[in-house]
Amino acid sequence: MSNAVISVKGLKKSFKDKEVLKGVDFEVQRGEVFALLGSNGAGKTTTVNILSTLIKLDDGEVGICGYDVKQNPQRVRQSISLTGQFAALDGMHTGRENLILIAKLRGVSNPTQVADNLLAKFSLTEVANRRADQYSGGMKRRLDIAMSLIGMPEVIFLDEPTTGLDPEARIEVWNTIKELASGGTTILLTTQYLEEAEQLADRIAILHGGKIITTGTLSELKKMFPPAKVEYVEKQPTLEEIFLAIIDKKEEVYHEE
Repeated sequence: MSNAVISVKGLKKSFKDKEVLKGVDFEVQRGEVFALLGSNGAGKTTTVNILSTLIKLDDGEVGICGYDVKQNPQRVRQSISLTGQFAALDGMHTGRENLILIAKLRGVSNPTQVADNLLAKFSLTEVANRRADQYSGGMKRRLDIAMSLIGMPEVIFLDEPTTGLDPEARIEVWNTIKELASGGTTILLTTQYLEEAEQLADRIAILHGGKIITTGTLSELKKMFPPAKVEYVEKQPTLEEIFLAIIDKKEEVYHEE
């Protein structure tokens, strides 16, 4: 029996006369980080929106945690959480207030305790009582992901979670995703950053032209290419090396005199 938590077969979607998804197929196993890689406009967000029941598919079959997105959208929503490309925070409320609000909406018992635990887990305790619109980009993203964990969803969709973040904030988010994965959460991640997929994913699927053109681990994808050529390139000295060489020569001249 397949252990697939996410099963997508023949997924198709068009907008007006433009066919965006032309028969997408893939599976994601329990506890796996699965990266959907593709350029802008490849259909990554459309795929995530269908899987998270935000838009309806035209054709195909999509199962999440054993529930069909067409037949049981409510059960699918109870099993998942979605973090979109832009942080879905109320900037007028504090970080703690944002978390408590979501906990109450999800019917979690003891919302305040849940909020405080997540603030500690995501290193946000010190800024818990600061308004969210005063957070840095990395803090907003961490709070956004913390909100998506309330209610212990089986599957988390992260749609380009580090778009627009500076390198330091991006690494913060990467560390958060790695920690989630190590705890057994199933994660479907979309990204256009190759390095991000390389850092985080157990398996990678490349979406191009409305279809998945290849799927595999990083090492499997690397085997599809010929062995790397060894090339010898003339190395130009850095300014630091030039500086040190000049200093050494001056020292030699000084000692000779």
